[in-house]
Amino acid sequence: MRGSQRNKNDRVGYDTEEKGSAIDPPNSLQLDIRDYETVKKSNQDKKPFDIQLEPLLRENPKRFVVFPIEYHDIWQMYKKAEASFWTAEEVDLSKDLSHWKQLKPDERYFIKHVLAFFAASDGIVNENLVERFSQEVQVTEARCFYGFQIAIENIHSEMYSLLIDTYVNDSAERDYLFNAIETMPCVKKKADWALEWISSETATFGERIIAFAAVEGIFFSGSFAAIFWLKKRGLMPGLTFSNELISRDEGLHCDFACLMFKHLVQKPNPEEIQAIIRDAVFIEQEFLTEALPCAMIGMNCDLMKQYIEFVADRLLVELGCSKIFAVENPFDFMEHISLEGKTNFFEKKVGEYQKCGVMSNKEDNVFTLDAEF
Repeated sequence: MRGSQRNKNDRVGYDTEEKGSAIDPPNSLQLDIRDYETVKKSNQDKKPFDIQLEPLLRENPKRFVVFPIEYHDIWQMYKKAEASFWTAEEVDLSKDLSHWKQLKPDERYFIKHVLAFFAASDGIVNENLVERFSQEVQVTEARCFYGFQIAIENIHSEMYSLLIDTYVNDSAERDYLFNAIETMPCVKKKADWALEWISSETATFGERIIAFAAVEGIFFSGSFAAIFWLKKRGLMPGLTFSNELISRDEGLHCDFACLMFKHLVQKPNPEEIQAIIRDAVFIEQEFLTEALPCAMIGMNCDLMKQYIEFVADRLLVELGCSKIFAVENPFDFMEHISLEGKTNFFEKKVGEYQKCGVMSNKEDNVFTLDAEF
């Protein structure tokens, strides 16, 4: 694995624009940082990973038929994803262009950087699902989820591409944004980290599950938060509504990764888990100092770094580990953003809707004349 050959300050990418000198790192970053490779080498005496010990991964002759359901928790995750299906055509972008022209140059710069990363990232997630997870996992219920996730990630990628196509008139700039993995070093670094996990022949399935939980849970979180921040100003309704839908989906995908991890028999030890998460945090913090110039949309870069740490701690707890950073959520407005959705009665559409009847029980579908109205 690459991505850990940076000194501590290089990793975090401290913002030097605000005061003309390096900002002192927050206390939470004064850690004995050992990257994944170092931790991995220190644990070489562990028994090799044995697929035959893993019910999720060993050969399953019943994988071609859905019923009877064996993993009900995994199946419920699939049904929850199915109930949340949406398409890019459902997002109204008619008001966004006029708002776009009213934004400050640094605000447009931020949005374009974020969309450029997002446009490529969903394709990378799908690369992992198609090339690795869908082929490795032998449990039908999980394969159903992965198959549906692939379709949803395609919709995300289409949505981001459509947003770029709507906001950016210049064809050369559009090409630059669509090819961000090659044209933007800050985006390339995040993409390379994910791609290396996909191609790794030495990382176990459990380690790769954690890495992609970090991709969808950490690499996206700061950008989602910044777009929710824009929503407070009533700007870019198409962008912010699609952000609601996509952040909800990615939250579910991250939860599913944690669920799959809980079903593993041979889990990485907590030290290895923390090393993977820590590396993702540093890369994301570095990205946000480039994609988020100081005072760009009124968000403080140090607080954004703290928010990334808060999100990482929350993921670690879901994975059964102790927190690394032990920081509070610095963005109170994100406390009100639930993956379950909190309907604003005055909004025409919200990101909590689900397909009618998909999550209902059999008894919910019985016709009766005795119902109270």
